[in-house]
Amino acid sequence: MIDSPDNDSDNQSGEIDKSPPPSNPINPSETASHQANASDSDHNTTNPNAVNPGRFAPPKPALIMVETAFLASTSSLIWLINYYFPLGPVLRIFFPVPIALLYLRWGNRAANMGAVVSGLLLSVLMGPTRSVLFLIPFGVLGVLLGWLWRRGANWNFSIIMGTLIGSLGFFFRLWLLSIMLGEDLWVYLTTQMTELAEWIFLRMGWLAQPELYLIQIMVIILVLLNNLIYLFAVHLVAALLLERLGNPIPPPPKWVEILLEEE
Repeated sequence: MIDSPDNDSDNQSGEIDKSPPPSNPINPSETASHQANASDSDHNTTNPNAVNPGRFAPPKPALIMVETAFLASTSSLIWLINYYFPLGPVLRIFFPVPIALLYLRWGNRAANMGAVVSGLLLSVLMGPTRSVLFLIPFGVLGVLLGWLWRRGANWNFSIIMGTLIGSLGFFFRLWLLSIMLGEDLWVYLTTQMTELAEWIFLRMGWLAQPELYLIQIMVIILVLLNNLIYLFAVHLVAALLLERLGNPIPPPPKWVEILLEEE
């Protein structure tokens, strides 16, 4: 007897239904994780530095320590050379620049450490008194200028603040030297200024005797003027030097830029 087509289809479907399931079913989540692991392994084999990308990064704390020691010793060396081989105001302009550069590169802590290390080095080489004469005002001045330059202060403000710090440092040094020498250097300074004022009065045809308070005011004005000129020269040197080192200070006023372009 010949089976009908319906029976054949039923038999075929039954055979298909009774076929055993595959022995290794595929789990989509396992497949995705396997592919991700394979891609990571391929990436690691093609890029050997990808295992630990930070192992070839420069050791920043060590770099900060090395630069702090180097710039602190540079500042001390400039002071030492100027003390034994004075070249006028040439080297004096560079006294606060290394400490200010430390602040521009690594911030407040590095600049303070640089100033302290410079003082300790000069204390070993020249004695504690001369190290104090360096720290006040030049070490403090370097930290102050670095702080102002890093925050983008204009030249007028930074020069005025530096002039005040430099003037206070001058009177501190005058007081300290007076204690060490056992003489009042302020009296000596006012005496010299009195002779200068009398010479000026004589040239002007004035027969009046300058008063003491007027002499003292003239001394203070001359100290402020001297520090003002000094801070302007420090700003000029720093603008030309630190820009080439990759740490520029705020731009100068327009009239200073015109003078520099003309030169």
